[in-house]
Amino acid sequence: MCGIVGMVGRGAANQEVYDSLLLLQHRGQDSTGIATAERSGVFHIAKAKGQVREAFRTRDMRSLLGEIGLGHVRYATKGTASSEEEAQPFYVNAPYGIVLVHNGNLTNTRELTDELFHKDRRHLNTSSDTELLVNVLANELQASISGVDLKPEQLFQAVSRVHERVEGSYAAIALIAGYGLLAFRDPFGIRPLILGTRKADDGSYEWIVTSESLVLENGEFEVVRDVMPGEAIFIDLDGHLHTQQCAADPKLVPCSFEYVYLARPDSIMNGISVYEARLRLGERLADTIAKYTPKGTIDVVMPIPDSSRPAAMQVARKLGLEYREGFYKNRYIGRTFIMPGQAVRKKSVRQKLNAMSSEFKGKNVLLIDDSIVRGTTSKEIIQMARDAGAKSVTFASAAPPVRYPHVYGINMPSRQELVAHGRTIPEIAEELGADYMVYQEVEDLKAAILEGSDVEDLDMSCFDGRYITGTVSEEYLAWVEGSQES
Repeated sequence: MCGIVGMVGRGAANQEVYDSLLLLQHRGQDSTGIATAERSGVFHIAKAKGQVREAFRTRDMRSLLGEIGLGHVRYATKGTASSEEEAQPFYVNAPYGIVLVHNGNLTNTRELTDELFHKDRRHLNTSSDTELLVNVLANELQASISGVDLKPEQLFQAVSRVHERVEGSYAAIALIAGYGLLAFRDPFGIRPLILGTRKADDGSYEWIVTSESLVLENGEFEVVRDVMPGEAIFIDLDGHLHTQQCAADPKLVPCSFEYVYLARPDSIMNGISVYEARLRLGERLADTIAKYTPKGTIDVVMPIPDSSRPAAMQVARKLGLEYREGFYKNRYIGRTFIMPGQAVRKKSVRQKLNAMSSEFKGKNVLLIDDSIVRGTTSKEIIQMARDAGAKSVTFASAAPPVRYPHVYGINMPSRQELVAHGRTIPEIAEELGADYMVYQEVEDLKAAILEGSDVEDLDMSCFDGRYITGTVSEEYLAWVEGSQES
């Protein structure tokens, strides 16, 4: 999971890309990068480890010249979180010069690495799948062009070939030196990408493409629409928009975890309000809690701040229980789920949350979280509630048990890391130290997210083991797990 943004404007792009990345910071904290391009075709790139506010200084911003730009915030799903060389964007100098950012995860990296070396004669300097993607794009664009000038149809032909060669999830934005901005989305639309526009002072149109709609609203852009699965969008230096469907059989199957946890609640993705989806998740979870929890065992409902608040509020309302805020959150600590390493995650929980004993003492508490992945955070939180004086602790997840690896851009690569893998729900309760444990049903998750929308299916592979690209084998999962351990 990463956050990406690209824009074509009439003024300096650097500050607007920076501001957009601040709004996308929740999507990645390992590293960040910005690239801008002058009309002459000269690129300027700055990237570093850490968060946006830490990474860029005044001297960096002054060096980022040009009216078009892109940016990236990263948390590592491939490669190494600590490696500054793997921070995005990635650059190749031919054809023309391409700089690219990518959100997602490629699942045929072994085959692509071999092809790029033996067939395409291209050198890779890192283990990042984004470097793979930009080299595949560059190679296919080189094969598509004839003559000196680049035409939109040549770009679209290259993206079509990328779709044929690349497997997995990818929302990508690229700057083409001297020509403009290219954005494209995988044929299943697993990772989000949305297009917006606004009028510049001179009457021309400025454009933005990014991971979440909140960036558009903050920059006073009008939402045009989501980029369609398999579609490519090219915006030239004069602000003219060109679009084309580049996949043979596109189908929208977005990632369910965006709505559960990853996206900010004030975003709309694929026409679905993230906040309203989380409210509906709470509505359905309340029915399951009432079904499986003995009467009289819950006095008060509390969320694990922040992403579970909408669900927790709806659970309390529907069950007729008191809603209270028992945990105070330190907002200067990052999201524990996206921190690399179990030890770092565990240590950060008590730095991040503090239980207020006045809200817990002598009460039967129902804690609501958006999801439970490794269980490290949940176990610590349950113990904190007991230490604060809770009489009993029921723990509920607004998402179903995460029993399978997620291979499309979320850091859940190993089954052995998942607390629900190979365990029944009572066994999970015992492992975490809860008196009762309740999970959302898989079908309720799907129904709650899709209710009232035109979207017909979701990627729920980490919950149901159905990998929607159809290219994820047991051998691949074993290889991923092995490569994470090495």
